[in-house]
Amino acid sequence: MGAKFNLDYYSGVDGYSDGDIEEELLRIVKEHKDFDEVIANDNRWPILYHLSPVRENIINWYPFKEDATCLEIGGGCGAITGALCKKLSSVKVVELSKRRATILYERHKHFDNLEVFVGNLNDIEFDEKFDYITLNGVLEYAGSFTNTDDPYADFLKKIKEYLKPDGKLIVAIENRYGLKYFAGAKEDHTGKEFDGITGYKDTNSVRTFGKKELEELLSRSGYREQEWYYPHPDYKMPMEIYSQYWLPSSSGELMQAPNFDYERFELFDESDAFKGIIENGQFEFFANSFLVICGE
Repeated sequence: MGAKFNLDYYSGVDGYSDGDIEEELLRIVKEHKDFDEVIANDNRWPILYHLSPVRENIINWYPFKEDATCLEIGGGCGAITGALCKKLSSVKVVELSKRRATILYERHKHFDNLEVFVGNLNDIEFDEKFDYITLNGVLEYAGSFTNTDDPYADFLKKIKEYLKPDGKLIVAIENRYGLKYFAGAKEDHTGKEFDGITGYKDTNSVRTFGKKELEELLSRSGYREQEWYYPHPDYKMPMEIYSQYWLPSSSGELMQAPNFDYERFELFDESDAFKGIIENGQFEFFANSFLVICGE
């Protein structure tokens, strides 16, 4: 039977794209079931970002309930969709871009428990509630697709309408005060040094949050129950995931965040800096990324 592809809510316009390389990605997912050889022979960031199995590390450890359902918002090219389909009884994916949704569908069309919706979540009405909803690298863009005075909170409130009373929202996002940004990495979305640290002065369409900001945003949007995790070196390519209950030790060695998509400054050794930060109890403030499991 296979996956379903739903165009009922597609506006006819793709709002964003990685460019022509997405046509290459579509060809790759049609021609290959395993992408290891492709990644080994192609050093471009979009190839690694969209196809690397390391992307699944952000979610493949999580103990989902049996026979549970999930709404994946902003599925992109399907980096974590396969992991969700393997663990859950039903997965519905909303993706704004038809081209990316097509890549996702072609990549995972063998899953009978998958339905892909092309369109803006704000235009879609689901007649069911879900056990889990995922926002993997999506919340930071709410200002660009939610046209209200408080887009981030309003987007989170809209999502909550589709969550069961005991359901969980799973949010992965960069920390605007992540240590890598102080060390010279460019802001992941705007490509500007220190942009998040200094408050995103030249953009209103994308932003990330510090820990306190994100805690408060989630709380006032109705998600008062929060479990905090810290993917390292970040949530895109997580090699380790720490939690509020198990933080890294200063005697260990936290790897420096790699920089695949932008040239960057290296103002200091992040591994050395993290040791002092951990000794002073500030790892959670300077962690490069957050993964938050939220409920009412």
